[in-house]
Formats: sequence, structure tokens, C-alpha cells
Amino acid sequence: MQPLEVLRRYWGYDAFRPMQAEIIEAVLEGRDVLALMPTGGGKSLCFQVPALCGEGLCLVVSPLIALMKDQVENLVKRGIPAVALHSGLQHRDIDRLLDNCAYGGGTKFLYLSPERLQTPIFLERVERMPIKLIAVDEAHCISQWGYDFRPPYLQIAELREKLPGVPVLALTATATAQVADDIRQRLGFGKQSMVFRQGFARPNLSYVVLREEAKPSKLLEILHKVQGSSVVYVRNRRQTKEIADFLRRNRISAGHYHAGLTAQERSDAQDAWVAGKVRVIVATNAFGMGIDKPDVRTVVHLDPPDNLEAYFQEAGRAGRDGQKSYAVLLWNDRDKFELERRYTEAFPELSEIRQVYRALGSYCQLAVGSGLGESFDFDLSAFASNFRFEPLRCLHALRTLEHDGWVALSEAVFVPAQLQVIVTREKLYDFQLKNPRFDPLLKAILRAYQGVSVQPVPLRENQLAGLLRIPPETLRQLLEFLDQAGVVQYRPQKEKPQLTFLRERVSAENLQLDTKRYAFLRDRHRERLEAFLGYAGNLQCRGQQLQAYFGEDGAPPCGHCDVCLKRHRSEPTASDFERLRAQVRAVLEPAPLPLTELAARFPASAQTLLGSVLDTLADEGEIEIGDGDRVTWKR
Repeated sequence: MQPLEVLRRYWGYDAFRPMQAEIIEAVLEGRDVLALMPTGGGKSLCFQVPALCGEGLCLVVSPLIALMKDQVENLVKRGIPAVALHSGLQHRDIDRLLDNCAYGGGTKFLYLSPERLQTPIFLERVERMPIKLIAVDEAHCISQWGYDFRPPYLQIAELREKLPGVPVLALTATATAQVADDIRQRLGFGKQSMVFRQGFARPNLSYVVLREEAKPSKLLEILHKVQGSSVVYVRNRRQTKEIADFLRRNRISAGHYHAGLTAQERSDAQDAWVAGKVRVIVATNAFGMGIDKPDVRTVVHLDPPDNLEAYFQEAGRAGRDGQKSYAVLLWNDRDKFELERRYTEAFPELSEIRQVYRALGSYCQLAVGSGLGESFDFDLSAFASNFRFEPLRCLHALRTLEHDGWVALSEAVFVPAQLQVIVTREKLYDFQLKNPRFDPLLKAILRAYQGVSVQPVPLRENQLAGLLRIPPETLRQLLEFLDQAGVVQYRPQKEKPQLTFLRERVSAENLQLDTKRYAFLRDRHRERLEAFLGYAGNLQCRGQQLQAYFGEDGAPPCGHCDVCLKRHRSEPTASDFERLRAQVRAVLEPAPLPLTELAARFPASAQTLLGSVLDTLADEGEIEIGDGDRVTWKR
């Protein structure tokens, strides 16, 4: 079957956007390609391109474990063999999956994190794999000029030396011209390489910056004015629940999302929002990667990120269906102070970084000279508490160790429980006779999980516990006993962030830190912060500012951001005043309304004049503003 026929079979050619079809043709020609796709489509392209590999394999490098797992699940549902390697897997699982990729297992997709590229277990097999394409997701992570530089990405260039002639498809939504050039250089792009730019203009997306002290009330007003699905970004986990509760109290359906929720809770919250069962998702920046919900009408930032790349990516989740949408930043002086404080905390003293590294060795019980490639469940809060570190400064110390290639810290990874019966049928029968209390459990396992005696199978612990009418914790204790007795091989479910040592542990005194790069990263962080402060504070077209930041100079004013609209707004006339006065009367005569709900009945362009109208009506005694700012029409 020809590659494009495969693509039609699985997705239908209509699934392609025009630029995607051009990218596919370039990859078919064996060219290296950098695709800048700020309005989405990169993740779906990653789904499509492996079919171009014919009988070969597509290697996808991605830093996001949760996203890798989601994409693998989606591909498997489509009948396409795909696997993901990440720090949540045990060594024997990785060994088996790599063997399948190297020795004709029919796998079309191999997803792995960049930290896995230089591990011996991978390097032993990579040259035997029929790799036809390397896809690099979040490619801006390879550039020190980017906002999310990750040193393990630098290993991709070394990997290319082992796979001569294999083209690279690099995908990113946010890259300045400088970052794009750096990506091509660091990935070793050839002379025939191509760059595809989707463009950073969003004609249907109105960027708005509002100076606001009472942010929750303003959010409510925005959601009343603009109907449809919405994402609300806040700074911390506590706020996600508080703002979601506030919206529900005001009769707006809302869920919340952050990295501290369980995998099932995150999945439920995301699925409910994507399906339209809840209108608003209130989230930290942990939410949104790989989600291409087209009909998001508003993205509201109650708290700002500290750079324009992150803001553009998050705000750009609005209006991907091409319909009119809004990206609103609620901003005040406290936000500027908080961004400055976070900048200071992001660069702890080098002595503090050494203290954190020394504590890591104790926490993971690693001797000096050991630990290379080992991964550990890692609870940052518990670690910081145990060693009396301030959590945020501790996190930034870990990020510095990550930048210098000592460790890698991943997001929480959910790995379901697995079980395999590892004794013969005769020995199992003998064990059941001698240990009758395990008989119901073993019979249930053999009935419910076919092939459990041949290979490890995913174990649904809660379902099995319900079948046996025992608590899940009791089930886990029984399975652990069977594992220790050598009857089964049981791997409990895990769901924690992972810390991986990328080098052998050294003493803190011998820890080599790149002070020049540290200073470089600090200066780049400052530059990006200044650019964001300029965006929030300058009275220049927001769209122009964003396009110029990403290298598209000379763009015309967008005409529909808050700056452009204010510039073109004419002074209200006496007839405008009387017309709005009549509208206020028509709204209030049937029943009193809270002031916020009354304001929400009128467009943003009328808010200033509305204040004047209400003041006049109050002075003339036609309205009364009572307790709780409830407005009543008196005549």
C-alpha cells in the first residue's frame, strides 16, 4: 500500500490542512523539515506522518510523558502498533519493547523521552531498528534561546550519526526566528532542508489586556458576555479549585485541572470539558498540551506567564475553528511584582544548588559513583519538607541540575498495575491446595485475564477487588504476598513524578555546573520577562507586538485587539446616552439585578458609558443600588 493510501485509510486525506500536505511531500522526498505550527496541527501531523514510513518505524522524541501515552492509546485504537518508553517503565519492559522494535515486531511508532536517547539499552538496538523518520516534538526545547531549553534534546544530533540518511521532522508551535535557526543547526539539518511557517497572525482572535483589581468578578462578566467553551489559567493548584467553585456558585459549569490530581481525575476533567459537559476548565499551565479542541471561545489569564512564548501558546488555544474568539489577560501592578519575585527565585545561589544535589543522593539512597540511568518516584513536596528547602527555590535548583545534564525531572506518570503468573499450572495447583485463602483470587485472575501465564497483562485492581468483594488495599497486600512467594510477578500501579539520574552521582563538592550557561539563561529569562511586560503595558496593537516578537515585522494593526478598538472608538453622543438609558430601563423594570449581572448584559464597548448612565439614573432617583450592589428600577 502506498504511503498516501495508508494516510487516507486511517485519517482520510481531508484531515490534512494545506501546509500539512506540503510537509508530507517534503518528508517523502527525504528532506529535513522544521514545521512552525502555532495554530495547532503539529500533534495530528505526528499521527499521520508515521504512515509514510512504509514498512519502517517512526521514532518520536517528546518531553511529555502524559502526551506520549495519550498518542499511543489513540494510535492503537486506530489499529496502528505503537509503544512509548518513559521513566515509569521497569527495565525488563523497556527491554522487551525495544526488542519488538528491533526484530520485526511490526511497531510503527516508538515514542521516547529525550533522556532515553543515550541509554545503553536503547543504543544497543537503535541501529537494528528500521527507522525511516525521526519526529521531534516541542523542538524549541533544543535551543538555549528558547523558553523551555532541555539539554537532553541536544543528544538528537548524536543519534543522527547512527542513522545516516534518516530525515528529521521538527515540530513546534512557538519559535522566534533566532530559535528556528538554532533548531536547524542543532539538529544538523542538511542543505535540502525546508522550513514551513504557518504564520503567527490570528485574524479571528482578539487579544485583550485589561487592568483589573477584582479579577474573579471581571472573569464572570467576560463569561456572561461571550458564550461558549473557555479555558481560565491561574498560577497555582489551590486557585484552580477556588475559581471553579466561584464559577459554579454563579451558575457557570466549571471543572479544574492541575498536575497534582490523579491521572483519572485529570482525564475525567479534561474529557468533560472536551465533550462540552462543562463549559469552563480552570487550570494551571499543566493543561492544554496536545489538546486541539476547536471551539474554545475565550482563554482568560487571571495570572500571567512570564514569557510571550508561553502566553502565545496558551492564548492560541482559542478559536482554532476560525470563529471569533478572545484571549484576555487580566493584569495589575501586583502581577508585575509577582513576576519580578519569581524571576529572582528562579536563579538560586550555586551553593544552594549543591545542597539540593547532595540531598538528592540521600533521598534516593544512592552511593557516589552509582545511579546512572536510574529513575525514582519523586515527591517534590516531601523532598523539600524532609530537607527543609523552600519548595519553589528547590524546584528551580532541580531545573538547573536538569539544564546541566545531571538529572531529568518528569511530570507525574501513570503506569497501570501489571500481573503475570510465573509458575507452571502444576505448581500453581499445588500452591492453591496448600494456601486455600488465595484460591478465590487465583481463580478470578485466571478467568478474567487470558494470557496471564504467558506475558504481563494490565491489571484493573479496583474491578478485581470489586469482583472479590474485598477492599483494593487488601487485594494489593495479597498480590504482594504472591509476588514474594514467587507465584506471580506483580507490579503495583504507580502515579508519581519521576527523577532520573543522567550521570553517575558525584559528591556535591565535585558537582560541575556551567556558570556561563547559568548566567546566559538568567539573562535570557530577563529578556523574555521584559518582552512580556512590554506586551502587557504598551499601548501598541497586541497582534503586531506578538508577530514582531516571533520575527514577522511590518505586520499591519490587527484592528480588533483592545488597543485598536480603543483607538477607533468615537466619543459617545447624546443619542447614545439616551439609547443606553432606555436599554437599562428595559432590563431592570421586570426585576432587580446584581450590578455585575446588569453590566454583563451590555457589550465591552458600552461599559464606560454605562457607568455614566447609572450614575445619572441614581442621581435622578430612577434607580436604587442596594445591599450587595443590587440595582432596582424605582419608577
